[in-house]
Amino acid sequence: MRRALFTIFAAGFVAPASLAAPQVNTPTVGAHLAQTLCVQCHAVGTEAEKHSADPQAPRFVDVAHMPSTTELSLKVFLRSSHRNMPDFMLAPDEIDSLTAYVLGLRGK
Repeated sequence: MRRALFTIFAAGFVAPASLAAPQVNTPTVGAHLAQTLCVQCHAVGTEAEKHSADPQAPRFVDVAHMPSTTELSLKVFLRSSHRNMPDFMLAPDEIDSLTAYVLGLRGK
């Protein structure tokens, strides 16, 4: 009896994988990261923003529309250091989120 109660009690704390942790690699999280980390140099929103703060920094919407921009190319870019950019150390889920956000700007 005691063992059965423990099994039932413990089973109540086991959540399915989809409920155990929130999805963190979403375009919404990517937009927040862009507004937090990238906006000092880049225009990170839609076409309504005319220019990036740094004229050398491309607008994210322009990056999204470049023929060479793919999910893989963005992820490699975000994992590499660049001479003209701060050396952010992003977690894999942050890279996934920023990638999803930038790719989502293609329709705008």
